[in-house]
Amino acid sequence: MSEVQNQDLKAWGAPHQQTVFRQLMRAFSFPGRLETLSDGEALTQTLATLVDREATLADPQNLLDTLTLKRLQARMTAPELAQFIVADGSVPPRFEPCLGTLESPEGGATILLWVTALGEGAPWQLTGPGIATTQALAITGLDPAWLEHRQVWNEGFPLGVDLILIDANHVVALPRTTVATHATPMTKQGETPWAM
Repeated sequence: MSEVQNQDLKAWGAPHQQTVFRQLMRAFSFPGRLETLSDGEALTQTLATLVDREATLADPQNLLDTLTLKRLQARMTAPELAQFIVADGSVPPRFEPCLGTLESPEGGATILLWVTALGEGAPWQLTGPGIATTQALAITGLDPAWLEHRQVWNEGFPLGVDLILIDANHVVALPRTTVATHATPMTKQGETPWAM
């Protein structure tokens, strides 16, 4: 069996999923910090760890191949109804995710957002629980519309969505409690930067 096949299958084994789960929990505990998933594609490893046949999943842009979907065995549905949504961060969101209810805020969706690169590009400043003062996070390949939508989705806290930003080998978590400001080069003194 080739090394590529071994890495591909490793993501679906319980021992590896436990390791990735711990990394994801660290990412949510410390928003904005990169976690490196070294054995294969980070998106596949994250999905294999979080999603199973009991979960609902939306893939509105058809980012996942047939084999991955078959292995996940998730119940596919519309983004508005899904617990987990896979989306391309370079394309503005064209859906309204589930935000949960006051009785069950944990019903808000988790969006797995594919970006070109984490740790590169213009930085955001993050504040909130799990961050001592501020945390810088640089991202390449994220459409600014995601910032606007996330702010609206999360303004009714505890309702909202959680984001997991993913590139080829890294993940970063942005829970709904995290506030991010994105100061673009065009931001002038006195103007309000993007907030999410």
